[in-house]
Amino acid sequence: MAVKKAVKKKASTSSVKKKSTVKKSAVKKAAAKKPATKTAAKKPTHAAATIASDDMGYTNFTPYKMKKGEEYMNADQIAHFRKILNGWKQQLMNKVDETVHHMQDEAANFPDPNDRASQESEFAMELRTRDRERKLIKKIDESIDSLEDDYGFCAHCGVEIGIRRLEARPTATQCIDCKTLNEIREKQYGK
Repeated sequence: MAVKKAVKKKASTSSVKKKSTVKKSAVKKAAAKKPATKTAAKKPTHAAATIASDDMGYTNFTPYKMKKGEEYMNADQIAHFRKILNGWKQQLMNKVDETVHHMQDEAANFPDPNDRASQESEFAMELRTRDRERKLIKKIDESIDSLEDDYGFCAHCGVEIGIRRLEARPTATQCIDCKTLNEIREKQYGK
Protein backbone atom coordinates (compact mmCIF):
# COMPACT_ATOMS: atom_id res chain seq x y z
CA MET A 1 0.00 0.00 0.00
CA ALA A 2 2.78 2.40 0.88
CA VAL A 3 4.56 1.54 -2.39
CA LYS A 4 1.49 2.44 -4.46
CA LYS A 5 1.20 5.84 -2.74
CA ALA A 6 4.87 6.60 -3.38
CA VAL A 7 4.55 5.65 -7.07
CA LYS A 8 1.43 7.81 -7.47
CA LYS A 9 3.16 10.75 -5.73
CA LYS A 10 6.23 10.43 -7.99
CA ALA A 11 4.06 10.19 -11.10
CA SER A 12 2.05 13.30 -10.14
CA THR A 13 5.18 15.41 -9.52
CA SER A 14 6.68 14.38 -12.86
CA SER A 15 3.46 15.35 -14.66
CA VAL A 16 3.51 18.78 -12.96
CA LYS A 17 7.09 19.28 -14.16
CA LYS A 18 6.10 18.31 -17.72
CA LYS A 19 3.16 20.73 -17.68
CA SER A 20 5.35 23.61 -16.45
CA THR A 21 7.98 22.95 -19.15
CA VAL A 22 5.24 22.79 -21.78
CA LYS A 23 3.89 26.17 -20.59
CA LYS A 24 7.36 27.73 -20.63
CA SER A 25 8.06 26.53 -24.15
CA ALA A 26 4.65 27.82 -25.30
CA VAL A 27 5.43 31.24 -23.84
CA LYS A 28 8.82 31.29 -25.58
CA LYS A 29 7.22 30.37 -28.92
CA ALA A 30 4.56 33.07 -28.53
CA ALA A 31 7.23 35.64 -27.74
CA ALA A 32 9.20 34.57 -30.78
CA LYS A 33 6.13 34.90 -33.03
CA LYS A 34 5.44 38.51 -32.00
CA PRO A 35 7.05 40.96 -34.38
CA ALA A 36 9.44 43.37 -32.81
CA THR A 37 7.69 46.69 -32.35
CA LYS A 38 9.64 49.84 -32.89
CA THR A 39 9.23 52.40 -30.18
CA ALA A 40 9.23 55.77 -31.80
CA ALA A 41 10.48 58.70 -29.81
CA LYS A 42 7.49 60.70 -28.76
CA LYS A 43 7.59 64.31 -29.76
CA PRO A 44 6.41 66.71 -27.09
CA THR A 45 3.14 68.42 -27.79
CA HIS A 46 3.12 72.16 -28.37
CA ALA A 47 1.83 72.81 -24.85
CA ALA A 48 4.48 70.59 -23.28
CA ALA A 49 7.22 72.23 -25.34
CA THR A 50 5.99 75.67 -24.33
CA ILE A 51 5.95 74.74 -20.66
CA ALA A 52 9.43 73.23 -20.86
CA SER A 53 10.91 76.26 -22.61
CA ASP A 54 9.00 78.72 -20.40
CA ASP A 55 10.07 77.00 -17.19
CA MET A 56 13.60 78.43 -16.87
CA GLY A 57 14.38 76.04 -14.01
CA TYR A 58 11.94 77.38 -11.44
CA THR A 59 9.25 74.72 -11.39
CA ASN A 60 11.15 71.92 -13.09
CA PHE A 61 14.30 71.54 -11.02
CA THR A 62 15.86 68.56 -9.32
CA PRO A 63 15.43 68.77 -5.54
CA TYR A 64 18.60 69.36 -3.59
CA LYS A 65 19.98 66.20 -1.98
CA MET A 66 21.60 66.93 1.34
CA LYS A 67 24.72 65.01 2.18
CA LYS A 68 25.26 63.55 5.63
CA GLY A 69 26.80 66.10 7.97
CA GLU A 70 26.42 68.92 5.45
CA GLU A 71 26.22 72.45 6.81
CA TYR A 72 22.95 74.31 6.25
CA MET A 73 23.09 77.02 3.56
CA ASN A 74 26.53 76.15 2.27
CA ALA A 75 27.84 77.29 -1.12
CA ASP A 76 26.15 74.44 -3.04
CA GLN A 77 22.76 75.17 -1.50
CA ILE A 78 23.11 78.90 -2.13
CA ALA A 79 23.97 78.19 -5.79
CA HIS A 80 20.91 75.88 -6.01
CA PHE A 81 18.58 78.58 -4.70
CA ARG A 82 20.23 81.30 -6.78
CA LYS A 83 19.44 79.23 -9.89
CA ILE A 84 15.82 78.72 -8.78
CA LEU A 85 15.30 82.41 -7.93
CA ASN A 86 16.90 83.68 -11.14
CA GLY A 87 14.87 81.21 -13.22
CA TRP A 88 11.66 82.29 -11.51
CA LYS A 89 12.47 85.95 -12.04
CA GLN A 90 13.27 85.38 -15.71
CA GLN A 91 10.01 83.46 -16.16
CA LEU A 92 8.02 86.37 -14.71
CA MET A 93 9.91 88.92 -16.82
CA ASN A 94 9.07 86.93 -19.96
CA LYS A 95 5.40 87.06 -19.02
CA VAL A 96 5.62 90.84 -18.69
CA ASP A 97 7.03 91.09 -22.21
CA GLU A 98 4.30 88.80 -23.53
CA THR A 99 1.65 90.98 -21.91
CA VAL A 100 3.03 94.14 -23.48
CA HIS A 101 3.09 92.56 -26.93
CA HIS A 102 -0.36 91.05 -26.45
CA MET A 103 -1.87 94.38 -25.45
CA GLN A 104 -0.24 96.17 -28.39
CA ASP A 105 -1.28 93.52 -30.91
CA GLU A 106 -4.82 92.98 -29.65
CA ALA A 107 -5.71 96.63 -29.01
CA ALA A 108 -8.60 97.55 -31.29
CA ASN A 109 -11.31 100.14 -31.28
CA PHE A 110 -14.46 98.07 -31.39
CA PRO A 111 -17.61 99.91 -32.44
CA ASP A 112 -19.73 97.74 -30.18
CA PRO A 113 -19.56 98.92 -26.53
CA ASN A 114 -19.88 95.34 -25.24
CA ASP A 115 -16.83 94.20 -27.22
CA ARG A 116 -14.85 97.20 -26.01
CA ALA A 117 -15.87 96.50 -22.40
CA SER A 118 -14.85 92.85 -22.71
CA GLN A 119 -11.45 93.79 -24.09
CA GLU A 120 -10.88 96.40 -21.39
CA SER A 121 -11.84 94.00 -18.60
CA GLU A 122 -9.49 91.38 -20.07
CA PHE A 123 -6.66 93.92 -20.18
CA ALA A 124 -7.45 95.09 -16.64
CA MET A 125 -7.28 91.53 -15.32
CA GLU A 126 -4.01 90.93 -17.13
CA LEU A 127 -2.54 94.16 -15.75
CA ARG A 128 -3.66 93.26 -12.22
CA THR A 129 -1.91 89.90 -12.56
CA ARG A 130 1.26 91.58 -13.81
CA ASP A 131 1.13 94.05 -10.91
CA ARG A 132 1.06 91.15 -8.46
CA GLU A 133 3.98 89.58 -10.32
CA ARG A 134 5.85 92.90 -10.19
CA LYS A 135 5.57 92.79 -6.39
CA LEU A 136 6.73 89.19 -6.46
CA ILE A 137 9.75 90.14 -8.57
CA LYS A 138 10.64 92.67 -5.87
CA LYS A 139 10.49 89.89 -3.23
CA ILE A 140 12.62 87.65 -5.46
CA ASP A 141 15.22 90.43 -5.78
CA GLU A 142 15.26 90.79 -1.98
CA SER A 143 15.76 87.04 -1.64
CA ILE A 144 18.61 87.08 -4.17
CA ASP A 145 20.24 89.94 -2.24
CA SER A 146 19.92 88.05 1.05
CA LEU A 147 21.50 84.86 -0.36
CA GLU A 148 24.92 85.85 0.97
CA ASP A 149 23.66 87.00 4.38
CA ASP A 150 20.75 85.36 6.13
CA TYR A 151 18.81 83.52 3.42
CA GLY A 152 17.21 80.35 4.73
CA PHE A 153 16.82 81.51 8.31
CA CYS A 154 13.59 82.74 9.91
CA ALA A 155 13.36 86.53 10.20
CA HIS A 156 11.51 86.25 13.55
CA CYS A 157 13.12 83.43 15.51
CA GLY A 158 16.32 82.72 13.56
CA VAL A 159 15.63 79.00 13.08
CA GLU A 160 16.44 77.23 9.81
CA ILE A 161 13.50 77.47 7.39
CA GLY A 162 14.40 74.20 5.71
CA ILE A 163 15.45 73.16 2.21
CA ARG A 164 12.10 71.66 1.17
CA ARG A 165 10.10 74.70 2.33
CA LEU A 166 12.46 77.01 0.45
CA GLU A 167 12.15 74.89 -2.67
CA ALA A 168 8.37 75.14 -2.41
CA ARG A 169 8.46 78.90 -1.76
CA PRO A 170 11.93 80.35 -2.42
CA THR A 171 10.93 83.81 -1.10
CA ALA A 172 9.93 82.48 2.34
CA THR A 173 11.32 84.56 5.21
CA GLN A 174 9.68 82.72 8.10
CA CYS A 175 9.83 79.18 9.40
CA ILE A 176 6.62 77.19 9.24
CA ASP A 177 5.83 77.73 12.93
CA CYS A 178 6.15 81.53 12.80
CA LYS A 179 4.19 81.70 9.56
CA THR A 180 1.40 79.57 11.03
CA LEU A 181 1.19 81.86 14.09
CA ASN A 182 1.07 84.95 11.86
CA GLU A 183 -1.76 83.46 9.80
CA ILE A 184 -3.73 82.65 12.96
CA ARG A 185 -3.22 86.23 14.19
CA GLU A 186 -4.36 87.60 10.83
CA LYS A 187 -7.55 85.52 11.00
CA GLN A 188 -8.25 86.60 14.58
CA TYR A 189 -7.61 90.31 14.11
CA GLY A 190 -8.58 90.59 10.46
CA LYS A 191 -5.30 92.20 9.42
